[in-house]
Amino acid sequence: MKILAIESSCDETAAAVVEDGRHVLSNIVATQIEEHRLYGGVVPEIASRRHCEAIVGVTEEALARAGVSLSEIDAVAVTYAPGLIGALLVGVNFAKGLALSTGKPLIPVHHLRGHIAANYLAYPDLEPPFLCLVISGGHSHIVEVRSYTDFHVVGRTRDDAAGEAYDKAARAMGFPYPGGIEIDRAAQKGRPSYKLPRPSVEDHPYDMSFSGLKTAVLNLLNQTKQKGETLNREDLCTSFQLAVCDILSDRLMLVQEAVGSRCIVLAGGVSANSGIRARIQAECGERGLPLYMPPLCYCGDNAAMIASQAFYEYQAGNIAGLDLNAHASRAIDLG
Repeated sequence: MKILAIESSCDETAAAVVEDGRHVLSNIVATQIEEHRLYGGVVPEIASRRHCEAIVGVTEEALARAGVSLSEIDAVAVTYAPGLIGALLVGVNFAKGLALSTGKPLIPVHHLRGHIAANYLAYPDLEPPFLCLVISGGHSHIVEVRSYTDFHVVGRTRDDAAGEAYDKAARAMGFPYPGGIEIDRAAQKGRPSYKLPRPSVEDHPYDMSFSGLKTAVLNLLNQTKQKGETLNREDLCTSFQLAVCDILSDRLMLVQEAVGSRCIVLAGGVSANSGIRARIQAECGERGLPLYMPPLCYCGDNAAMIASQAFYEYQAGNIAGLDLNAHASRAIDLG
């Protein structure tokens, strides 16, 4: 089964053709990072306009690279939630037009389910059940993946997502957008010489909080400036990244012990972070737990991951009508 998927939840316009949920025939991504870098972050209105400009060309290229025509596609899939509402609407309406004009089924895909499915593209042997840490710019979840379409959120951030904390801390340190990768690079050159908090959520041991950590970095920067002192930025990056790794790994392993999962999976854009990957790999190695991490090419937003999840959504009968709408926020366990 060949599925053409469209992804436009944030600042990447993407289209891909994937066969039977695992075999990538094409995966095209048009990024807007350089333009948004001028503003220090994603500007929703600009993102929506660029999606409108790029989506036809990206889709045509995906079909051409896959060597198939639109008539040879068996279904059309699209990210419908969560994300920037204007950006999502571009992809949803374009996909509905394709489905209507071709008479193909329309498959709605939750963006975070897609991130988890990115691992299916790299690991043919990976099948649910497993425990997944989903970390991105807008989300930080610990998800029990019971089947391809059955998800249970065990822990989540109560405020900032890990990726959001990275970007805000990076901006305060003077790094360009996107700042997460800049902190990751600098962290490899410094020492953890600054004491930063590891916030927790009272009475909710599996949940995470990154707002206090981000605020601690901002306060440290302000206090150093007011005192006229010099701050070692590389050391601060190392200290910050270590704190994030502590929070994520501690919660993940606590949940693993509670639910008894014998397999750990990483997913989401922040799963590309070298420090986090190394930390989780070490924790799993100590416990003898198999660990699956998406290749870097599938960590960020892409349409191949959406097509992969769409295959399993289709098998479960999750087909949308032309009344499908976009949702800026929607829980992963609601589909």
